[in-house]
This record gives sequence, C-alpha cells and structure tokens, in this order.
Amino acid sequence: MIGPAGGPGPRRLHIVACAHGTDNPDGRRLINGLRGDLADELALQGIDAVVHEAYVDVQEPRLEAVLAALPPGEDAIVAPLLLSEGFHSRVDIADAAAARPHTGVSAPVGPDPRLAAVLARRLAEAGHQPGDAVVLAAAGTRIEAGQRQAARMAELLAAELGHPVAVAFGSAATPSVTEAVGAARAAGAPRVGVASFLLAPGFFHDRLAEAGADYVSTALLPGVTIAKCVAGRLAEAISAGPAHTE
Repeated sequence: MIGPAGGPGPRRLHIVACAHGTDNPDGRRLINGLRGDLADELALQGIDAVVHEAYVDVQEPRLEAVLAALPPGEDAIVAPLLLSEGFHSRVDIADAAAARPHTGVSAPVGPDPRLAAVLARRLAEAGHQPGDAVVLAAAGTRIEAGQRQAARMAELLAAELGHPVAVAFGSAATPSVTEAVGAARAAGAPRVGVASFLLAPGFFHDRLAEAGADYVSTALLPGVTIAKCVAGRLAEAISAGPAHTE
C-alpha cells in the first residue's frame, strides 16, 4: 500500500506531477519550479517520494511514458497540476493511471481558500481598487464538476475581497471572459479587473489581454502556496490508498 516515510509499505512512492504543457518559456520555467517546491514541501511533511515530470499535451515526456518507465510493483500517485476537473483529469490522467497497477490519482489543485489569497494579492499588484468589478477567468471545461469548482473559487475570492466576483471561462463553457467583462461594464462598473485563475503564462493567459478589462492579474505562479495545495491533495490520496492495486 502507499504510505509516507516511516509508515506501512515497503515500496518506494513515486509522485508524477503532471501538467498540461505549454510552449511559453516562462510558463515552462514556473511549472518546473513548482515541481521543486512540491518536492521540498513533501519532504517537510515527512513524505519520502520521488517526484517525476509529465505532461498531457504540448510537452514531453507524456504521462503514459513516464508511468510505463516506473519500476514495476512500486507505488505511484499522479498529481494533476491542474486547477480544476476537466477532460485531462477525468480522461487522460484517469486512463493512464488505470493502465498501471499500484497507481492512484490525487485531486486537482483547487478550489482552495489559499488560492483566493494569492488571487487577491495578484489583483492588488495589477492595480485593483475598491469599487472595481472583478471577473475570475478560468481556462474552461465542458465537465460540470470543473465549472462548479471554478464558480466555488470565485466565491472564495469574493469572500477574500469583500465583494462579488463573476466567473468566466477561456473556452468550452460560458460566459466567456469577454462576455463577463462586458456584462460588468453594462451594469455600471467604473473599472473591471480580470483575476487570472491560471497556473502560469501561456495560451489562455495571453488571451485575457483581449477581453477588454482595465487590467489583468498575473498567473498564480510563482509562489509556494500552489505546492502546499498540491501536497495537501497528495496527503489525502496517500491516506485513501492507491486506486489500483492489482
């Protein structure tokens, strides 16, 4: 079974930190930094694990290849470096993990109140002022659970800011970020800011500049908060045990 250092289970634990993948050099650097922060955070929690790099799109190595190369019989958990449920977590990651014995999957990073605090800081850095309307911009998914998680994240950010926050999506769900910004202006907001609910710079973050807002916050990374959230999801998965043990 999967167990932390000093706990039950003689086999090594492998953590496969799986991101979407991006062509953006800054995005790649930040995701690599997140893996280093995650390894440090796991060590602080007493979890003895080897952290591996993997992607579901754009970059190599692909998740299936990383899992296939792990030593047979040793435990693994795929940690999605994704902010909410979506096709990649429900299909790509789930299928890859199901194909390898002794492999589990932890939950996506969000929603989490700690992410709301990071989003609020990013908005302040971008120039947020009292009275501004705020739109939380998520990447988007057709999976309803992921849409609900993004909406929950908007609620957490609203509690952090002390005023309502609308949720919008970069693709696959409605409203779009442009539509949400337009609705805020139509409602009389003097200024509209977009809170980027994205891990790192890349395709979706670049598109936020075209939504017509007065300002757009930077992505969530860098910062150790994301690693702490991922480590928390992994601790939950370790406690539950691997999803596949045969």
